[in-house]
Amino acid sequence: MAQRYDEELPVRSGGTTTRHSGVTQGLEHIVLGGAGYAGLFRPVRAEDAQAALTAAWEAGIRAFDTAPHYGAGGSEERLGAFLRERPRGAYRLSTKVGRLLYDDPLAPDGAADFYGMPKRSRRRDYSGGGVRRSLMESLDRLALDRVDLLLIHDPDDYQEEALAGAMPELQRMRDRGVVAEIGIGVNDVAVALRFVREADIDQVMIAGRYTLLDRRAEAELLPECARRGIRVQVAGVLNSGILADPVRKATFDYRQAVGEVVERALAMDRLCAAYDVPLRAAALQFPRRNAAVTATVIGAGTSEELADTIAMLNTVVPVELWDELDEVAPC
Repeated sequence: MAQRYDEELPVRSGGTTTRHSGVTQGLEHIVLGGAGYAGLFRPVRAEDAQAALTAAWEAGIRAFDTAPHYGAGGSEERLGAFLRERPRGAYRLSTKVGRLLYDDPLAPDGAADFYGMPKRSRRRDYSGGGVRRSLMESLDRLALDRVDLLLIHDPDDYQEEALAGAMPELQRMRDRGVVAEIGIGVNDVAVALRFVREADIDQVMIAGRYTLLDRRAEAELLPECARRGIRVQVAGVLNSGILADPVRKATFDYRQAVGEVVERALAMDRLCAAYDVPLRAAALQFPRRNAAVTATVIGAGTSEELADTIAMLNTVVPVELWDELDEVAPC
C-alpha cells in the first residue's frame, strides 16, 4: 500500500540518479503513451492492452508514459501489471501529477473520453501535498517502487498553484533521488514556455503543437528548450486523428476539423500519395526533424495499431516530400 501523502517519500533505490542526454536512434526515441490502451475513445479489453504492451516490448520500445488521468488510473494499473514481469532497469517510466482520483460508483462511463475503466472521479490538486499523494497512489496502482520521470499534467488554469506548490515538491523529490527527472506535460505552448523559463525542469512533453498541421512549438518553445538543455517529448503527432485519415477521421484536437485545417490535411495527403507514402508515416516521423526533439510519444492502444505505427516509422520519406509538405504547412 502507498504511504500517506504527508509521510516522507522513500529515496529511490539503485544508487545515484542520472539524467539522460543526447539524441537516440531507432525505436529508442519512441515512448508508448498510456491513453490508447486505457480506453481513450473506445473500450480496450485488458487482454488486448497487454497484447499491445507485449508487442511494443518485443519491437524494442523501452520507454512508457502514463498518468492517473488516463482511464482514471486504469492505464497505470495495466502498465504496472505488464512491467512487473520485466527487469526494472530495462525500461524508463514516467507518470504525472495534478489530478487525484477518488472511488466513485456514480462516475459515468466515458468520462473524459475514457471507456470501460474503473469507477473513479478526478479532482485537480497541484499542491505539494497533492503531488506527494499522487505519486504514492500512482506507485500503488503500478505496484512498482519508483518512476523515472514525473510531469506536472495540464496546469493551464492552475499555473500559480503549480509553480508555488507542485514544482518545489517535484524539485525536492529530484534532489532527494525519489525521481530522476521532472517536467511538465501540456498542450499549450505558452504554458510550457512559462515553466521552462521560471522553473528548473528536465523535460517538456508538448502534445499536438509540433506536428505537420500545428507547428506552434517551433518558433519559441523548441529553441528555448535547446538553449537550456531541456529534453522535449512530442505527443499527439496525429492531432487526434486527422493526420491518420483526413477523409474518414477529420478530427483535430479532439473536435471536428473544419475549414483550412481540413484543406491542408487533404493537400498533404495528396502529396504523400504521389510518393506512395502514407500521410501517417510522415506525421509520425515529422517531430524528429527538429534536433531539439528527443522523443516521440505514440498512442497505439492495440497490437494492430502498434504494428502499423512501427511500419509507418520505418517507411522511407523522401527529402523532396518533406520540402513539399513544408510548403503547405501552417505559418
